[in-house]
Amino acid sequence: MTSAADEAPLWQPEPERVEAAAVTRFQRWAAERYGAPAEGGYAALHRWSVDELDTFWKAVADWFDVRFSTPYEAVIGDRTMPGAQWFPGATLNYAEHALRTADDPLRADAPALLYVDETHTQVAISWSELRRQAGSLAAELRAIGVTPGDRVSGYLPNIPQAVVAFLATAAVGGVWTSCAPDFGARSVLDRFQQVEPVVLFTVDGYRYGGKEHDRTDTVAELRRELPTLRAVVHIPLLGTDAPDGALEWSALTAADTEPVFEQVPFDHPLWVLYSSGTTGLPKAIVQSQGGILLEHFKQIGLHCDLGPDDRFFWYTSTGWMMWNFLVSGLLTGTTVVLYDGSPGYPDVSAQWRVAEQTGATLFGTSAAYVMACRKADVHPGRDYDLSRVQCVATTGSPLPPDGFRWLHDEVAEDLWIASVSGGTDVCSCFAGAVPTLPVHIGELQAPCLGTDLQSWDPAGEPLTGEVGELVVTAPMPSMPVRFWNDPDGSRYHDSYFDMYPGVWRHGDWITLTERGSVIIHGRSDSTLNRQGVRMGSADIYEAVERLPEIRESLVIGLEEPDGGYWMPLFVHLADGAVLDDALRDSIKRTIRENLSPRHVPDEVIEVPGIPHTLTGKRIEVPVKRLLQGTALSKAVNPGSIDNLELLHFYEQLARERR
Repeated sequence: MTSAADEAPLWQPEPERVEAAAVTRFQRWAAERYGAPAEGGYAALHRWSVDELDTFWKAVADWFDVRFSTPYEAVIGDRTMPGAQWFPGATLNYAEHALRTADDPLRADAPALLYVDETHTQVAISWSELRRQAGSLAAELRAIGVTPGDRVSGYLPNIPQAVVAFLATAAVGGVWTSCAPDFGARSVLDRFQQVEPVVLFTVDGYRYGGKEHDRTDTVAELRRELPTLRAVVHIPLLGTDAPDGALEWSALTAADTEPVFEQVPFDHPLWVLYSSGTTGLPKAIVQSQGGILLEHFKQIGLHCDLGPDDRFFWYTSTGWMMWNFLVSGLLTGTTVVLYDGSPGYPDVSAQWRVAEQTGATLFGTSAAYVMACRKADVHPGRDYDLSRVQCVATTGSPLPPDGFRWLHDEVAEDLWIASVSGGTDVCSCFAGAVPTLPVHIGELQAPCLGTDLQSWDPAGEPLTGEVGELVVTAPMPSMPVRFWNDPDGSRYHDSYFDMYPGVWRHGDWITLTERGSVIIHGRSDSTLNRQGVRMGSADIYEAVERLPEIRESLVIGLEEPDGGYWMPLFVHLADGAVLDDALRDSIKRTIRENLSPRHVPDEVIEVPGIPHTLTGKRIEVPVKRLLQGTALSKAVNPGSIDNLELLHFYEQLARERR
């Protein structure tokens, strides 16, 4: 899969583009001010950024004019992972930076947000209006009694109100957390109950696939099951009246109130994101105001090369970290494009239509969407005016080589294609977009600045040109400050630092090539990642195994060579049960209604039994490896399995699928 070092790139930036890129200007400036290498291009800058980590992040803060209301004592107080200490002594506010373009009289009336729904009606919200609404809502949150550290939750689609609610929460020093409204009540409660929110922003329903989906019963259940709520704010997306005891969104955002930005410590929580919950409840990942501010300035301003003249679109929902990343486009004065709707309604070209309509300059989507367009024989460059699109970025899963070729052939030949890879865990990218480097088919351009990305073998030895575990050997500012309800830090430690003490292991298989690019081979764990939405197998088991016919189940998500994603559900039936169409339909309906329509399995397959470790854990990763064609002797340690015979079923299934 690794390309030959002398293979011609699919795309090479023109010298004028390299010269104009922010990362080029940053390198020249950092060379004069901070001793960064003036020559050697991006590779030399990256080496400096990890060798001189303190100096690099100080330079980022200066370049982007980060406003510290009290100065920092050091850039890194303690480098130990987990627990690295960033900018101790400093105070700041994320929302203040996200809204400061409104202070520019030449930009105040320009659009901060462009909102599009399935009707393709476009609504623009100016910088001054966004600031006004956030200021009004922040004052109301304070009046409700929200204080720094209180959690504020959103059960919301990708709409402007979600951005306003988040910015108002950050302004008062609250901690934001959100789920998309296609999540069932149980999935939401598994997340929100952990963090005990005091406010819930919610819609009455949402529109998706040309249909209205009422959520009033789900909202009522959330209110009953979240006893810490002091206020519920009703956003009438479907036009219904507020339920008893709920506050009206319009009333809370009507005032013309200058926002007051609470100055909080650098490591003060900004938001809580959630892992997939593979082995139990989703991990509640806490990231800091300062850490996210610096990391997103770097990613969006240098790697994505976005500024005031750009329009930033990424297809996402509020239940995925890419929504948080998208909103941070405001930091660089960029217009953020919000699309609320199905990626394939009324047809598979929906996202390209949004790009044309909004004049998007960076078009972000999933690898799966690109491959679906290819399969559907869509011709975006022919059928839509995509002349403003400078970059198509993909994430969620590795973009297959055919996806690179299709984007190059069907969108534009002079197209920067940025396959990027990171994680909810850092709300950022480890590797991906670099505007000054060539693009090679099937590869991410390079590791990101300030990210000491390596590929390690099981003994902790670095690899080049071979598949290994993705590790990060130095701290990043957006690494979690902690997990919620993890007082001794053990769950945080075990999630990333159990294999290599003091070194972050992410759970991806990667190859670092000789030329410095990166190839992602998929997950080395059992996370289910579908259309960019991650969910753990435990969620599936909890729902499916409520059915009396199901004794036990096993779900696997399999990245396929053609860019597809196969998600079978294996079921061990109770005595007397039969896997007929009625039971298959019941299983799929249970998952669709209780968890997520995205995670309905492609196939339901009866098995003679579910294999476990000797301590009783279902063995998902070895089964995944078997289905990928790995020999049984290499896929699993036989001495760790309770019934090795059960694995022959999956071995045989893999042979039949090849």
